[in-house]
Amino acid sequence: MRTTWIAAAAALALVCMSTSLRSQPGERGIDPRSAQLLAQGRAALAAGNAEGATDLIETALAVDPRNRGAIVALAELAMAGGLSGKAIGLYREALLLDPNDTAALRGQGEALVAKGAVKRAGENLAKIKTLCKADCADATTLAAALAKGPPVTTAQVTPPASAAKE
Repeated sequence: MRTTWIAAAAALALVCMSTSLRSQPGERGIDPRSAQLLAQGRAALAAGNAEGATDLIETALAVDPRNRGAIVALAELAMAGGLSGKAIGLYREALLLDPNDTAALRGQGEALVAKGAVKRAGENLAKIKTLCKADCADATTLAAALAKGPPVTTAQVTPPASAAKE
């Protein structure tokens, strides 16, 4: 009787281990429907339909939240729309899925430069350089963005109350 319980416990442990090993991130591919929606979104963007592209890419992400390409594409759309803060968050999500994604590191670095966080963007550049054994386009692009620096903003000055009455 005791061996039955021990055998059952061992079998249960074996099933649990094999199930958890099979579902490790990176081992399973992206849902093909998600990949197809991402491709359609990129095609819509190339055709100049940014709103339609955003809808398709967000749907691709809803179908498979692990689609790092869709996350990066949404971040690029956010940057193009001047939403660098949103882009930083999206790039962070992509980097949680793959911390060594040089395109996401570059994009996040560019968004950080746009927000004025040059030091953090420099950390991204250093990581890209460690990942790329030779010169790579992502490192060159981010280095150029760092050299250019954050955009210059001017404060809007309102005229004094006395000048407004004249």
